[in-house]
Amino acid sequence: MPYPLFFSGSSHLPLAKEIVTCLNGSLSDREILHFPDGEISLEIKDSVERRDVFLLQSLGKDPHFHIFEMLMLIDALKRASAASITLVLPYFVYARQDRINKPGQPITAKLLANLMTRAGINQLITIDLHSEQIEGFFDIPVFHLLSSQVIIPHYRSLCLGSCVVVAPDKGAIKIASHYAKQLDAPLALIDKERIDSYRVKMRLFLGEVKDQTVLLTDDMCSTAGTLVNAAKICEELGAKRIIALATHPLLAGEAMKKIENSPIEMLIVTNTIPLDEAIANHPKIRTVSIAPLVANAIKKIINGPKLQ
Repeated sequence: MPYPLFFSGSSHLPLAKEIVTCLNGSLSDREILHFPDGEISLEIKDSVERRDVFLLQSLGKDPHFHIFEMLMLIDALKRASAASITLVLPYFVYARQDRINKPGQPITAKLLANLMTRAGINQLITIDLHSEQIEGFFDIPVFHLLSSQVIIPHYRSLCLGSCVVVAPDKGAIKIASHYAKQLDAPLALIDKERIDSYRVKMRLFLGEVKDQTVLLTDDMCSTAGTLVNAAKICEELGAKRIIALATHPLLAGEAMKKIENSPIEMLIVTNTIPLDEAIANHPKIRTVSIAPLVANAIKKIINGPKLQ
């Protein structure tokens, strides 16, 4: 049976190349051009007829452009008679819009799932979904990988000793509980109460951080407000040192400035989203690659009917 082909959009070529290197493979040929008016033109150069195909696209930077580029690549592969298309989507954008909070709102995560499946993907590989219910938006296999499989070994390699795992808000309880269990560490929770559109009140609701190494955990870091405010509370309550981790480093706006001026000693992130060189080389940032995790998942798909 022919070995699968691997393609990538333009959003995160370094990660795509790292994944195929782990698989002892190479990226197949495609051409992506841009017209002066902003339209995308692309072409699949290698023959994909009756071949299984893996397509990688990350949606963390310029998501609207890369969503449409991704849909065009899927359509091109389908029209070129690919036997199957597995989309590798390290970061699922719009995952926070997974329900209607008030009348008149869309369920954008569901809309994106519909667009992907209608375009022609047969299965999806993604990492640390903000909302697990998104898996149910698909009528195709979804392989939901956990970045903790690469982050925890890295954290242990730092030899920081025992820690208290802290959820910076209620939305992070599940991921914090997972890390606490894996690290055999106690769990603490910070409660966040919104006062108005601009102000929130935070307090330690559960657990003890005094004289402890704190590990703040979340699945994404966008403006860094939640992590930084939680870190300040832990510092005020006597935490010895504060380490933070977030799978998806969106780091939008003034996020890095907030982190620089915060008691966070180190922020551990993954490369699900491409980082600017200045951020990647910042002394407070530690990046862990998810390439081996994704490559292992792809190997299992290639070698068997189900991802175990």
